[in-house]
Amino acid sequence: MGSVSTPRIVIAATGSGVGKTTVTIALMAALRARGLMIAPFKCGPDYLDPGYHARAARTASHNLDGWMMGREGVVETFARAACGADIAIIEGMMGLFDAAAPNADEGSSAEIAKWLGAPVILVVDASGIARTIAAIALGFARFDPALRVAAIICNNVGGRGHLELLREAAPEIPIVGGLPRRADAGFPERHLGLVAANHAGLPDASFEAWGALAAEWFDLKTILELARSAPAVACESASAPAAGLRRCRIGLASDEAFHFYYVYNLALLEKLGAEIVRFSPIHDRELPAIDGLYFGGGYPEAGARELSGNQSMLEAIRRFAAAGGPIYAECGGLMYLTDGIRLLDGATFPMAGLIPSVAVMSEKLQAIGYAEIETVAPSFLGPRGIRWRGHQFRYSTLEPAPPSTIERVYRVAPRWGGAPFAEGFQRGSVIASYVHAHWASNPVVAENFIAACAAWSESRQA
Repeated sequence: MGSVSTPRIVIAATGSGVGKTTVTIALMAALRARGLMIAPFKCGPDYLDPGYHARAARTASHNLDGWMMGREGVVETFARAACGADIAIIEGMMGLFDAAAPNADEGSSAEIAKWLGAPVILVVDASGIARTIAAIALGFARFDPALRVAAIICNNVGGRGHLELLREAAPEIPIVGGLPRRADAGFPERHLGLVAANHAGLPDASFEAWGALAAEWFDLKTILELARSAPAVACESASAPAAGLRRCRIGLASDEAFHFYYVYNLALLEKLGAEIVRFSPIHDRELPAIDGLYFGGGYPEAGARELSGNQSMLEAIRRFAAAGGPIYAECGGLMYLTDGIRLLDGATFPMAGLIPSVAVMSEKLQAIGYAEIETVAPSFLGPRGIRWRGHQFRYSTLEPAPPSTIERVYRVAPRWGGAPFAEGFQRGSVIASYVHAHWASNPVVAENFIAACAAWSESRQA
């Protein structure tokens, strides 16, 4: 048993859309400009915000999700990723107390803050309010006595005068900064939320500008003092990978179309003996030398023309599947393995053809929320009856549904109501699903995937 004492804060908010991502990125950029080493984190299952964190902090951001990972998984991940950093900055999700249930902490930013003993800085949209800030502060300060809501940052202030007016309201929680309205400096959005934080769409200058704004408008000294007041947190000592252990090579689809991966999942694969080999289904013409394939989520619809045009790669993937190589795919990965992707304008682009169906894009969200998966038939992920947790967020559906000859090996139970349904399409050595899995909920799944890849590799050498 060890402990972690890295200074830390949680940047939470009164609700979604009030600016906590902007505040988080601005704070990270400002502190990095001061020479501090930052460990970034994101509460919940979000894939996009961590990409922005990584740009601002210049290091990978880790998800902390109470429902999918459990307390042990959250604390262990935090301890490992925060080690050696000057400060850990944890961005919340939705509102501070919003969770997997309407009457409990489970899955909320508040739960993460309490598990990590982290003081909370509350982001409030201050446009159009003055004395009301005191009422907001009072409620958040006293709602949960076990939680330390230590400060407020006011977003969308009208100027210095407005910020001073808010301070004169004498809120119970001190105001440690504000951000003025800057319509010209917002982050671009698309139908799946923020666009991916790539350099083409978002130059470094954008992050530097937000960092400069935070340095001007935030009380960085007080914020650092709050972070340093966090107590040490007990945690299990993380075990290191066995020296020289390499059981297989897993090809990881990684480019503009595929980049939604939990860092925990990839680290777990490496810890268990897999070498991760990144490749691009858009740009590479052939697969690298690998023993298994992992296709995560992303925006395959945005690169549908390029993915479809890379016939050499599509054929290489078909050959790999025909030879019995294990292929695991999630969401965007599932879409890529279908017969094709149909865009909103009706254009259809042929894909790998391993799952007989077409992924049809929609203007409206088709599924969102946590889900629990139970296997109902054997697969390379394990025998019947294995359970793990994950998350759905998609704008496409499979039309028509894959035929009954394609086995469904998952029973998916949505966390927020809705009847369980059969999914997890298995065809030969392929398993594909819309659910993004988090293997902290059951590391055995990752172990079984590796074992299948290693066994296939050995069979080819026999």
